[in-house]
Amino acid sequence: MKRTRKSLLLTLSWILLSVSTSIVIILTQPLAPVPAQEPTTTTVETKDTPNSESPKPNQTEKPDAAAEPALTPEEIARQQKFIAADKLYLAGNITDAEKLYREVKTPFTNTDIATQERKPAILDPMQLSPAGKVYWRESEAGIAAKLQTRTEVPLKLLVEQYPEFIPGHIRYAEILKQYNRPKEAVDILERASSLYPDQPDLIKAKVTALADEKKWMEASLAARQFAILYPRDPQAEEFTQLAEKNLKRYKAHIREEIRGNTLANIITGAVGYAVTGSLLGPFSALDSTILLLQGEGAVGESVAKQAKQQLPLVKDEEVLAYINEIGQKLVKVSGRTEFKYEFFVIPEEELNAFALPGGKVFINAGAIAKSKSEAEIAGLIGHELSHVVLSHGFQLITQGNLISNVTQYLPFGGTFGQLFSLSYSREMERQADVLGTRLIVANGYAADGLRNLMATLQKQQKNAPPTWLSSHPGGKERVSYLENLITRGNYNRYRYEGVERHTAIQAKVKQLLKEKKEREEKKRRSE
Repeated sequence: MKRTRKSLLLTLSWILLSVSTSIVIILTQPLAPVPAQEPTTTTVETKDTPNSESPKPNQTEKPDAAAEPALTPEEIARQQKFIAADKLYLAGNITDAEKLYREVKTPFTNTDIATQERKPAILDPMQLSPAGKVYWRESEAGIAAKLQTRTEVPLKLLVEQYPEFIPGHIRYAEILKQYNRPKEAVDILERASSLYPDQPDLIKAKVTALADEKKWMEASLAARQFAILYPRDPQAEEFTQLAEKNLKRYKAHIREEIRGNTLANIITGAVGYAVTGSLLGPFSALDSTILLLQGEGAVGESVAKQAKQQLPLVKDEEVLAYINEIGQKLVKVSGRTEFKYEFFVIPEEELNAFALPGGKVFINAGAIAKSKSEAEIAGLIGHELSHVVLSHGFQLITQGNLISNVTQYLPFGGTFGQLFSLSYSREMERQADVLGTRLIVANGYAADGLRNLMATLQKQQKNAPPTWLSSHPGGKERVSYLENLITRGNYNRYRYEGVERHTAIQAKVKQLLKEKKEREEKKRRSE
């Protein structure tokens, strides 16, 4: 009995020593800065080994991307009009180009917002119409009397009827925040800034509202994008400083989350020892946290290294140059240049892509094969880049790490943890769709590039899980809110599509997929 007690005491002492040592290491671990790097041309390791999983004889084989039905005469004529419009656009003949684009494109069918013409911004209340001046005076009287309704109603009417009046949006947002409705305040400023992204006072109000809501990454991106897109504005340098300030706040917040989760992971590791007798839990948490504390770039490099070793990758230089060129253009307006961005193509037929923390983006060849233009593939890349610049993957790692550690010891814990992550991820997907659309707009692409690709994906989705159990919003829902975003923001759908070059690259990709499938079929027959 004494020997047993002594053994237990020694074991507990050992665990406590491990925990205390881990805590000291974690709390003293510096956050290694990631040096800013210029975007570089992607170097891709080649893999000649085809996918090892061969379809079984009784399985339904995937559709051959290279054997899709030929274009109809109407589709060919439509494609030729796009090519002609693109040439006009690149030649600077914007008016004639837009006329052709309008002939080819059909109106949105899922939007519930009427197209709104952008009027010149008004900064002085004296420039308002008589009715607008009345609304403004009434809001001032309401503020003086500290009457909520008398203040809010005229301001609401003012921003609806005179969206060009910038001070109206700013004041309305301030009042909403004052009466504990910060989310509505952010929404007001988001809509206004999508119409007037060149107004510094409006963007500054948006940055402040986001920061007040502890959305420091979004605040940093909003400030940095203004500085990038309007470098000649007298306040551009101030916005750069705002971006850096909020980025530092975000990193400090993430650092605290990592530390907090690690302490919890060490504790749950001790619980795991009590349940399973394994001491690996605390050390696994420590190792992963040291990596996390080194930053997003380190995490991305580590995971990407494994991905490149395990995934077959396309090695065609022309295809890679095409994807890399699009990606690096989007990077320049993304707001975060501290990462080494790399773009890879996986020889798979599904329309899909994924991004890792630190700027590693993997795109399925099927996305190129199934998209109809450069604008569409730019929309997909912009979406994935948005996950990177918004640190979505890194957030999931830091926040999901604790969930997986706790739930592994609970009945049905895995399912609960997965649903928690999926719910959080759905909001991330929406954010990435919105920012991705803005990135392609900032690069001169047609604003509906991502929307059009999502419409294609919607048609292909079969046996999709219920919306609540999916990390991506439902297809129809997704197309609808993208149409509303484009319409509300008055983003231009009638800009560069990039059909001709995309069609040439697409033909190469389809041939690569066809050859891969032939190799797999040959291997299957020989087994």
